[in-house]
Amino acid sequence: MIVVLIVYDSMTGNVERFVKKLNMESLKIHKELRIAEPYVLITYTTRIGEVSNKTRDFLFDNYPFLKGVASSGNRNWGTNFAKAADIISEQYKVPIILKFELSGTEQDLNTFKERLRELEVH
Repeated sequence: MIVVLIVYDSMTGNVERFVKKLNMESLKIHKELRIAEPYVLITYTTRIGEVSNKTRDFLFDNYPFLKGVASSGNRNWGTNFAKAADIISEQYKVPIILKFELSGTEQDLNTFKERLRELEVH
């Protein structure tokens, strides 16, 4: 399985900046978006460790092709850092590819790409 599509949700722009630096095919979540091919979701954690309503609504209709998840967050939230990835991973039985702070670092980008390649092998 080769996952080349990144689907993302961004509220403050951090996730969008991370996705743009990946230089991969990507689509931003919107109400009418329907996905019929393998994809990885990159989202953010809202409130104190929750999945955004927009991401939840998207997954309700688009979970069958979800192959992995990554989430941004802020380390100030301790155990709730990037908690959206934990919640989605558990609910949809997909691996967490990465948790990153704010818009990520160069190392985060490299780690994400490496883990995406590992996902493609399986």
